[in-house]
Amino acid sequence: MASERRTLLADSAIDVLADEGIRGLTHRAVDRKAAMPPGTTSAYFRTRAALLTALVTRLVQLDQAELHTTTEELPPLRTVEELVNGMALLTRRRLTGEGRRRSLARYACAVESVRDPELREILVPRENAGREAVRLFLAAHGVTDVENRTRTLLTCLDGLVFDRLVSGGDVPREALEGLVTAALR
Repeated sequence: MASERRTLLADSAIDVLADEGIRGLTHRAVDRKAAMPPGTTSAYFRTRAALLTALVTRLVQLDQAELHTTTEELPPLRTVEELVNGMALLTRRRLTGEGRRRSLARYACAVESVRDPELREILVPRENAGREAVRLFLAAHGVTDVENRTRTLLTCLDGLVFDRLVSGGDVPREALEGLVTAALR
């Protein structure tokens, strides 16, 4: 029960952060969002730092699950078109619905992590099925510096998602094709 409540509070904190920004993230706001009595969030997460740590940890869990699901839905990435399709699916998920809310929260936490090494450590890109699929794709296409190119490609993809969160719209397919083409050079 306690772990379920912690998860509910962390999920509610993600929603508060997505809706109200970092300044709106308070214990009371999370209590309201979770429909819990006042003081519940502070009973589980005594400090703002503890609340942020729980929020970021949950965000990473949800992102990892999404990447695993996305990778399982796709065929093995053999062609540029298949990789671009996978990237397009991921960007759509990150820009709509719950994925959009998590993206907004993730970027707010990324800014906070500049001053908080604990948050930064949690947010460091993890090994996951999506990263491995890109790595294998690039290696199969003869890219020599696979680790660096994978990191660069995924960082650029992240930048496109951030741009579209701010400016609206979808990530253009041509932009995704351009990223893959550049990674293969």
